[in-house]
Amino acid sequence: MAEIHDLEKLKQSLKVAEMYYEDDLSQTEISKSVGISRPTISRLLQYAKDNGLVKIQIVNPLVDAKILEKQLKQKYGVNIYVVSNNYGHSHSLQERVGKYAADFLAKVVRHGDVIGLGWGKTIHAITQQVEEQAVSDVRVVELKGSVSYSEEKTWAYESVNELARVYHTSPDYLPLPVIFDNKITKKMVERDRYIKRILDLGRSADIALFTVGTVRSDALIFQLGYFNDEEKKQLQQEAIGDVFSRFIDRNGEIVNQQIDDRTIGIKLDELRNKKYAILVATGKQKTAGVHAVLKAGYANRVVIDQGLAQLLLDM
Repeated sequence: MAEIHDLEKLKQSLKVAEMYYEDDLSQTEISKSVGISRPTISRLLQYAKDNGLVKIQIVNPLVDAKILEKQLKQKYGVNIYVVSNNYGHSHSLQERVGKYAADFLAKVVRHGDVIGLGWGKTIHAITQQVEEQAVSDVRVVELKGSVSYSEEKTWAYESVNELARVYHTSPDYLPLPVIFDNKITKKMVERDRYIKRILDLGRSADIALFTVGTVRSDALIFQLGYFNDEEKKQLQQEAIGDVFSRFIDRNGEIVNQQIDDRTIGIKLDELRNKKYAILVATGKQKTAGVHAVLKAGYANRVVIDQGLAQLLLDM
């Protein structure tokens, strides 16, 4: 008789556990449904756990992220911050990573620092989430030209304005196309006193905040009217992405010197001298680009999402 009783209790516990854990019913709802008192429901749930019918596993994404960070630092030799899937309150991956990067930036900015930045949606996701800081004499400067030949938004002015507002300063713009039609015009413009001052300020920046682009057809850089069809095709064949609109191969080397000679702004080797060269990226499409940047040593701090981190580790 005892065996029959135990079997019935086991079945009853299993049924109650399924309703509670799988159907997401409350103990009160289960009590009404099966006609058993709530204290008995509680005892049956405990019985289910004690007898191995239910196993509760706590998954801590922060621990997984920390493990990835350690493994990636061993691989690349720089600090790589992996943003867990539940960081912040946003459902947007770009906004979560942007929030983490914004919080990191707030920690490292010091009095008198010069912050240089690129543009694009990733950078904008950072600057719109930086909170006001109690630091003074901070400068904010564009590290590359920001004028396009199309109506497509680069988020350049929005980003530099937002960051300047946070640090109670006036932004230093580089109000030029990032890529000129020819290098002679670019060189002439670089000699202008105002432009030279902005470029020099960018070179002296303590902090560089940037992302890496792709060479997909829908990449922002290809929507701005800088290239003809032949140039686009050539870049898509030779490059894996761009950093500050300078196109690189898998080793982080410039792929098309003629186009690079037409590009205005910080040079990639100058990033190696920054106190903080912070690369921020999201999405699997950025894997090759982030790997190339790390291989070339252009970034000494990296903020990425968990999925991208795993892909880098698997390369």
